[in-house]
Amino acid sequence: MSGVWSTSPSRRSWWPTEVRSPSVCSGPAQSWASALWLSTQSRTRARCTGRKRMKPTSSAAASPLCRPICTSQTSSRWPRKTTWTPCTLATGSCQSEQTLPKPARMQGSGSSGRAQRWSARWEIRWRPGPSPSLQELEDNYTRAYSEALAAFGNGALFVEKFIEKPRHIEVQILGDQYGNILHLYERDCSIQRRHQKVVEIAPAAHLDPQLRARLTGDSVKLAKQVGYENAGTVEFLVDKHGKHYFIEVNSRLQVEHTVTEEITDVDLVHAQIHVAEGRSLPDLGLRQENIRINGCAIQCRVTTEDPARSFQPDTGRIEVFRSGEGMGIRLDNASAFQGAVISPHYDSLLVKVIAHGKDHPTAATKMSRALAEFRVRGVKTNIPFLQNVLNNQQFLAGTVDTQFIDENPELFQLRPAQNRAQKLLHYLGHVMVNGPTTPIPVKASPSPTDPIVPAVPIGPPPAGFRDILLREGPEGFARAVRNHQGLLLMDTTFRDAHQSLLATRVRTHDLKKIAPYVAHNFSNLFSIENWGGATFDVAMRFLYECPWRRLQELRELIPNIPFQMLLRGANAVGYTNYPDNVVFKFCEVAKENGMDVFRVFDSLNYLPNLLLGMEAAGSAGGVVEAAISYTGDVADPSRTKYSLQYYMDLAEELVRAGTHILCIKDMAGLLKPLACTMLVSSLRDRFPDLPLHIHTHDTSGAGVAAMLASAQAGADVVDVASDAMSGMTSQPSMGALVACTRGTPLDTGVPLERVFDYSEYWEGARGLYAAFDCTATMKSGNSDVYENEIPGGQYTNLHFQAHSMGLGSKFKEVKKAYVEANQMLGDLIKVTPSSKIVGDLAQFMVQNGLSRAEAEAQAEELSFPRSVVEFLQGYIGIPHGGFPEPLRSKVLKDLPRVEGRPGASLPPLDLQALEKELTERHGEEVTPEDVLSAAIYPDVFAHFKDFTATFGPLDSLNTRLFLQGPKIAEEFEVELERGKTLHIKALAISDLNRAGQRQVFFELNGQLRCILVKDTQAMKEMHFHPKALKDVKGQIGAPMPGKVIDIKVAAGAKVAKGQPLCVLSAMKMETVVTSPMEGTVRKVHVTTDMTLEGDDLILEIE
Repeated sequence: MSGVWSTSPSRRSWWPTEVRSPSVCSGPAQSWASALWLSTQSRTRARCTGRKRMKPTSSAAASPLCRPICTSQTSSRWPRKTTWTPCTLATGSCQSEQTLPKPARMQGSGSSGRAQRWSARWEIRWRPGPSPSLQELEDNYTRAYSEALAAFGNGALFVEKFIEKPRHIEVQILGDQYGNILHLYERDCSIQRRHQKVVEIAPAAHLDPQLRARLTGDSVKLAKQVGYENAGTVEFLVDKHGKHYFIEVNSRLQVEHTVTEEITDVDLVHAQIHVAEGRSLPDLGLRQENIRINGCAIQCRVTTEDPARSFQPDTGRIEVFRSGEGMGIRLDNASAFQGAVISPHYDSLLVKVIAHGKDHPTAATKMSRALAEFRVRGVKTNIPFLQNVLNNQQFLAGTVDTQFIDENPELFQLRPAQNRAQKLLHYLGHVMVNGPTTPIPVKASPSPTDPIVPAVPIGPPPAGFRDILLREGPEGFARAVRNHQGLLLMDTTFRDAHQSLLATRVRTHDLKKIAPYVAHNFSNLFSIENWGGATFDVAMRFLYECPWRRLQELRELIPNIPFQMLLRGANAVGYTNYPDNVVFKFCEVAKENGMDVFRVFDSLNYLPNLLLGMEAAGSAGGVVEAAISYTGDVADPSRTKYSLQYYMDLAEELVRAGTHILCIKDMAGLLKPLACTMLVSSLRDRFPDLPLHIHTHDTSGAGVAAMLASAQAGADVVDVASDAMSGMTSQPSMGALVACTRGTPLDTGVPLERVFDYSEYWEGARGLYAAFDCTATMKSGNSDVYENEIPGGQYTNLHFQAHSMGLGSKFKEVKKAYVEANQMLGDLIKVTPSSKIVGDLAQFMVQNGLSRAEAEAQAEELSFPRSVVEFLQGYIGIPHGGFPEPLRSKVLKDLPRVEGRPGASLPPLDLQALEKELTERHGEEVTPEDVLSAAIYPDVFAHFKDFTATFGPLDSLNTRLFLQGPKIAEEFEVELERGKTLHIKALAISDLNRAGQRQVFFELNGQLRCILVKDTQAMKEMHFHPKALKDVKGQIGAPMPGKVIDIKVAAGAKVAKGQPLCVLSAMKMETVVTSPMEGTVRKVHVTTDMTLEGDDLILEIE
């Protein structure tokens, strides 16, 4: 609102909320309502005759201040015979000179009497509110003065009045040295941010013809009075009553002159040059009667400013630049080209986009289309904000004023650009320079060939058991399972099989490829286990996938087969206890996303934990499959702790609690055929109408025999895996069970030939994960599992861990120590997380050369693994038979103990507050799924979000590229979505530059792309300013690149929330960095005049 006047100063109180320029209100507190504000003003020498002040024209008579403002020495010419002294008047009650801050008195009355080269007008943003304190006034003034002085070499300020919500209208004039003056009509520059023009329109929409005539007439009169020569702009404000006020004359060609050229068909640059050569306007064919308005033109300034961060300038290297063009679009480029480096020391303008149409809506439509076609990567731009402006109904109606942006906060509801292609190139470049982003256990390359996907028939898949579930509910589903003739199978290939064999590393990308085949050919499966357990954590931590998205996408591809997940009771899918409302909400959202059957277990068979998980799954509407974790040997009379009676008693409790299906979960493959017969037949006799589901691992090699024995004893469902993903620490072979039962009363009904095709796919897919395959260190299963009782999934992980810790040759000792550790802890049920506790203790004993007797004897002095200590405290529940004594007392000493169910004492988690926190941190729409991911794995989720913000979703990359990246000269395709395919070729990697970066060159869809990648290994040897970590509270980072011009605090200082910490300057804009919290400054990492990049660490608060 440059040059704004107040008509009723006593009716409203105003005060500056943010200094955007050398502007500050001057006046005592009681007169602050007069809304005075200061604006920097240093002027070019004006060449005038005499010492004659400007006289207001008739239309500007109401203004107590009328004066031209010149902004260059060469763009205009004033009469040589006159001189002119700038005059600054203030209306309203002003502070006396004696009480003004010292720099203000330099201005005096406003008649400085000396020539100055540059002029500018900078203001403060205002809002209604109480009068500010004197300290606020002085701080704002000092900031304004400093910014003006830094930008223009002159910090002089002057006072003007205020008009509420005016339109900013300017008239283009053109004059020659022969006294000819004409106007080229007006432009509406009302759309402003911090009084800087954002969008310009010519002509002004809905402008009264009489007002237009007054504006243009006054402009011509003003120019003729001073003998104006060349192009210039006369600027006015128009209030809501149609009254106009003169602001200034810009004696130059302005940035927005383009819209005038478009509607008048007059080349102003061409005309200006010829006028300077001495030609007259009539010679150029320019007469007022020939100037006509033709349609409407709109100009948008595309800048490297981030609207989401209060339009802070962004800096960096433009990696991609593609403009929108076409009929009615004109582009005036600045520094917009691929490879350009945007510095904080220059203007942020990239390109001016001008759209011309027959009327205002047509021009807006063309502009909107052109902006949508822009692709600018590497720096943030204001394009999303401009698109919101163009789609705003008030804008389209042409009824905007200078408060348009402030009064339409929805303009800042920005739709983030996907930027998928560029992010993928960044990821590929990062892998090519720094290696895989996920830890690789062994050095083995992925298979160079992709797996063969078998043919899938056209059309929807046949009906399956899920149709029964949807139609009849969990109870009806359970009855159908129990009444089914033959043996039912659950396929674990999508979860437990690859968790056991491939360290849970199989990506959604490879699961989706085979999913349609499974839906069409295995519709009579009981279920597919594809979620829960370790997959939730690993998906985010190592695969950088959203586990919820996996569930959603697989549900779309397999609508007919029930999905099954592994729920760790009160631990949900985590490794610790959570508030009850988190577990309940998790099950509810999982059911909404397509989960059907919840296998609920507890690592200690601790009944309170089991019951909570069952209640959560049941209340969500899922099928509850309560699982009894199996250990020991019910067929061995000497194993008395976990006897047949123990399992029968526990089953009684679970059935009484309302489970729909009962599961025996044999995590280590300890069930021998005789034990299966005894346990399953006893359960069948006791619960004739309850479906029984048996799960085992094939570590010993007896898995198929055990499952056949279970089926013959009365089990309804057994777990199997695709042949190529079966055996060893995985589940028994699907093909073996199908073949062995074919033609018998237990016939599965699964076509054996389809199993072969299914296995062929997984054989190829398994080759992609060679670096994670257990066969890298294990060559077969081992019957010693009957002794060590190591669960299948953990067996593989322990083997990898032993090799990574240099204990590969001592794995036999690790297994022996596992047995001793289990006995030390009281012979536990061993499944996540209790199995990890035993494993941690075993490796601790091997590393320290401790036997069981030595560890128990030295228990008071040893520093046991944290997991062991927390188990003994009771953090995961109470084991069957109680805690081992005196070991527990020796280890815990005075540490607190948890009595009863651990989660019962946890207060409910405020999920709404967590959602708000996540939205503030990640700046995008947060889903209920995201909230639960953050509630269960806060650190993992935060890292996942930061990673995907940088590299984007990677599910479109094939697994070899994801793990290894492309080779130089390799060409490949990436399908982002149907109909959007990227053709990519890796070209070269450059040498290391001084910044520790390498350039990686690609060809993307035939165009050269260059990515800068930090070499993490090289940077360890180089010194760089540290970055502020988003997840570390108290680390304050630079909100934008710039120079430190003032530091407000020192180490040890106490700071309050909102207190200024330091001041940064960039692109002629100063930004005050304030404290987000109360505390004490621990360390300041910057000094005055230091140049910072975005997010560079400024200081730390504790």
